[in-house]
Amino acid sequence: MQTSDLRIALFSGNYNYTRDGANQALNRLVGTLLGKGAKVRVYSPTVAEPDFEPTGDVVHVPNVRMPVKGRGEYRLPLWLGSAVKRDLVKFEPNIVHVSSPDPSGHAALRWAQEYDIPVLASVHTRFETYPRYYNLAFLEQPIVKIMKRFYNRCDALVAPSQSMIDELLAMKMHDDIALWSRGVDRSVFASEKRDMEWRRSIGLADDDVAIVFLGRLVMEKGLDVFAETIVQLRKRQVPHKVLVIGDGPARDWFEGALPGGIFAGFKTGTDLGNALASGDIFFNPSVTETFGNVTLEAMASGLPVIAAGATGASSLVKDGETGRLIPLKGKKGAEVPDSDGLAEAIAPYCTDADLRHAHGKAGEERSLEYSWESINQVVADTYIRLVQDRRALQEAEAAKSSVKLAG
Repeated sequence: MQTSDLRIALFSGNYNYTRDGANQALNRLVGTLLGKGAKVRVYSPTVAEPDFEPTGDVVHVPNVRMPVKGRGEYRLPLWLGSAVKRDLVKFEPNIVHVSSPDPSGHAALRWAQEYDIPVLASVHTRFETYPRYYNLAFLEQPIVKIMKRFYNRCDALVAPSQSMIDELLAMKMHDDIALWSRGVDRSVFASEKRDMEWRRSIGLADDDVAIVFLGRLVMEKGLDVFAETIVQLRKRQVPHKVLVIGDGPARDWFEGALPGGIFAGFKTGTDLGNALASGDIFFNPSVTETFGNVTLEAMASGLPVIAAGATGASSLVKDGETGRLIPLKGKKGAEVPDSDGLAEAIAPYCTDADLRHAHGKAGEERSLEYSWESINQVVADTYIRLVQDRRALQEAEAAKSSVKLAG
């Protein structure tokens, strides 16, 4: 069986209406699959003005606005509906891919089981950690139980980092988990994209050391820890500036917590690559990432990375070589980064240019290992394995039934 023999029904809670690392990875995957002759049908909520054009055909899935304060830009997929089910039957997929354990993902799993079609689930984020950022920590364990039941009913999982695979195995989410890493667009992210004129235009002097935050401005990205760490640096009188690249519902809160910070707003493509390479230190306090595309992009841009020692970053950053990884503290299941430890780790990079440049260069060299083409083939190979395994099982059962009838 070849990739061109695949007919993939891909379910996504957010394929393109809001831009994030997960859906960009899914769009790149679909582009690779289509380029190799596979047939792909995407099922996702759609909106009139999405953040970017989708790769491939998208079928609208019934949905409502996310019923969580500060997350109204996201949609919650509900059920499949008769129109979606008719489309699925007509498409005749031989593999179903679910990218989120949301209601439509559960419905897709049930549909696939009804039609005896194998299911692959991809894990993109630490959904179980989200409640702690919205004063709903009591929901964390129930969500873990729901996720465990969902993932164990799938045939296999793919996850974007070895650290996330280890976490999923420890949580008994599944025992068949392959590594689907992430790539980086080297035409966009590279150290030579540094733009001194742009730095000056936003108020950064040539000798200023800019600590960069890049990402959607939502609380689960660790905005509170970032702000607390900057407060610690200021108390220690460590010279630095703060450069925030991105936008989101928590921007007002973040601006209030970072007086004097430079907010460059949302950027994409060449503008994003130039802005990121024009920083000096990348600081990622998030514990919700399964990989951390922004961390890899910062490494490719020649920035040393200081990050929370959580899933994702711990598989990318080599402590003491490409930056620093700071252990989490707190009760099991609710660990958070230590802002004092983060400030202590960041401080030397603010004052030692040689250290900054050496670790930035090492990170850029490490980023060369991540190629989208080979990375996406892992998913295609997993599809093929699951389809072939299911067909072999169906043939064995058919042969067994024939023997019984003959007897």
